[in-house]
Amino acid sequence: MKDFSELELDSALLNAIEEIGYTRPTEVQAQAIPHALDGRDVLASAPTGTGKTAAFLLPMIQHLLDFPRKKPGPARVLILTPTRELAIQIADHARALAKNTHLKIFTITGGISYDDHAELLGKTQDIVVATPGRLMEYVESERFDCRAIECLILDEADRMLDMGFTKIVERINHECRWRRQSLLFSATLEGKGVREFSETILKEPVEVNSAPSRRERKKIHQLYLRCDDMDHKLALLEQILKHQAERSIVFVKTRDRLAMLRDQLASMNVKCSWIQGEMAQLSRNNAISRFRDGDVNILIATDVAARGIDLPDISHVINFDMPRTADVYLHRIGRTARAGKKGIAISLVEAHDQAMIERVSRYMEEEVPERFINGLRPASKKAKTIKKKKVKIDKKLKVAKQKKAAKKHKKASENKPEA
Repeated sequence: MKDFSELELDSALLNAIEEIGYTRPTEVQAQAIPHALDGRDVLASAPTGTGKTAAFLLPMIQHLLDFPRKKPGPARVLILTPTRELAIQIADHARALAKNTHLKIFTITGGISYDDHAELLGKTQDIVVATPGRLMEYVESERFDCRAIECLILDEADRMLDMGFTKIVERINHECRWRRQSLLFSATLEGKGVREFSETILKEPVEVNSAPSRRERKKIHQLYLRCDDMDHKLALLEQILKHQAERSIVFVKTRDRLAMLRDQLASMNVKCSWIQGEMAQLSRNNAISRFRDGDVNILIATDVAARGIDLPDISHVINFDMPRTADVYLHRIGRTARAGKKGIAISLVEAHDQAMIERVSRYMEEEVPERFINGLRPASKKAKTIKKKKVKIDKKLKVAKQKKAAKKHKKASENKPEA
């Protein structure tokens, strides 16, 4: 699909798409939008950076334009998302796409007073983007009417599971049981958690699997630097942050690791902000605002904390710790090279990480090259990864051999002369 006009969208939407600067549909948009426009349920795997937000917003806005409301009333489209930041981003994106229409778009999240939401809920709404916990408060107090919902969308469904929202989302799903359509988007469909969750939410869904295209990934210059030990790794990071990077996200694997790195950067006189799981909302908002406003140019983050946050003009993504899986690697590096720009992804690889960087290369079907920084070359040799040979055993042949051996043993026993 080369052009959005092939999707038969309303001219108001096509004009907004052109003003935003979209040139052609991404893979997930080309796959998901036609099915969603046909009213089908969709189960989509799409990491950040693949255009998934527009993949569910465009068909929902088109539906509202095709079937305009006849009188004022409650929301017709409900989008659930795990965090306040992501809800705000989605709502802003929806307003940009719907700028040439009269659609009303609101958010219901934590951090807003009950009175402010009460005033909002008394107005006509078309699309509501909400976090599950806060929305459930209004559903239980009968301030939010789920009976009018025609389409339910779950974004970052895997993270909702990680954050313990399963029971609340299942209740909201039940409250919206008169709807005509559901869409579920997740960074990954691996594991039975999301699959079982989707069976509760969706009816005979079309499955869409999308990864950043090779053309999109070429905008990201990927490389890795080998590290002898932690001191060497920290020296490499300092060199990158002080002399190469402009605006960087540094990924770590745990909160303990984040605390260690934060202290190390402070000792290097490198200013940064950080976000981690189970962080107070106000502290989290302040950290993101400092980075977004340019007060600091380095953000340290764990994977769970960084999910769904769209930050502008990221020049570098640095994997201080390698992720557990190759698809999480793709999710991380997708934070840079947004909106047609280029970016750099650097992985700091210790000996025990060598197998993972090679796994990433196989997953993407392209090599992540090793590079060096003068004066900081590794002293150790590259770790060799041992590939286990899979020995296939024909079970029938094995059983036949065992029977033959038993028969031979029995015959030998029968022919043995008595003492």
